[in-house]
Amino acid sequence: MKKHILKPLAAFDILPDSVRPITDDWPTVSTNVGYRWLHLKRSEPSAEAWIKSNLPTIAGRTLLQAETRPRCDRLDDGLLLNLRAVNLNPKSAPEDMVSLRMWVTKDGIISTRGRKVYAADALKEAALAGNAPPTVGAFIADLIHNLTDRIEKISIELEDRTDDLEEHMLEGAKVDTAELADLRQGVLRMRRFINPQREALSNLATIKDWIFSKGEIASLRESSNRTRRIIEELDAAKERLASVQDKLDADHANAIGRNSYLLSIIAAIFLPLTFFTGLFGVNVGGMPGLDSPSAFWVLTATSIIGGIVLYLVFKLAKWL
Repeated sequence: MKKHILKPLAAFDILPDSVRPITDDWPTVSTNVGYRWLHLKRSEPSAEAWIKSNLPTIAGRTLLQAETRPRCDRLDDGLLLNLRAVNLNPKSAPEDMVSLRMWVTKDGIISTRGRKVYAADALKEAALAGNAPPTVGAFIADLIHNLTDRIEKISIELEDRTDDLEEHMLEGAKVDTAELADLRQGVLRMRRFINPQREALSNLATIKDWIFSKGEIASLRESSNRTRRIIEELDAAKERLASVQDKLDADHANAIGRNSYLLSIIAAIFLPLTFFTGLFGVNVGGMPGLDSPSAFWVLTATSIIGGIVLYLVFKLAKWL
């Protein structure tokens, strides 16, 4: 019979006075003292087998889903918590957010991810250094605080880029339409991910008499409020970018209108001249001036004078 070996990204027992790496090939979900954290890569076959063997069906299915959205739901004696983090992986757009899924009980945390989540890795480094959060509630509060910090940083960067575009527009400088489109897409994409996270954090902060202390509840509420402010700032950036786009569209439409009007005036000036010269260009008998050597210059002078007269008429009529 083939022996099962779990290959976690992080595996620790956090005890009251120490942090101990888990060395079992096939560990259990929880521990008798302190709490246990297992951080797994969702696509790892051993992780899928372990989750299906050790977690409730709904929780296991949620932790293994390819696509998910932020949520916070109590299930029996545990908590399903899905969160989003900014994508800080190389060659990735930060606003293309990554997902972190968790099954939380009073003495255990099982987390899964597809792409790397730097906030979770920071807790791993803290655990390796023996500085892991002392309780499950503190772990969740610290994780969410770290996630929110990184989200807020990217949100501020998007706001700064929006400020730069607005300043360029107000100064009359040319706005890069490709940059504007990319920035609008980034703001919209990030807001789409963050809005349900605000609801999940709000629900999480209302959970009482379970694993969270008063201080941890206060930290969760602060993270929820910060997330709400981030959404408001993203909404403001979205509206400002829409105004920049509207201004560019209006300028483009005005330029087209001016060019079309100018072409119409030019056509109005040259239409009678074209008719006049075309009429005298007919090569038939009876045309006046055929035998006069000065007829060409007379026709040319008449055309120039006619053009000047038409220009002055349009100018006096304030069409130019």
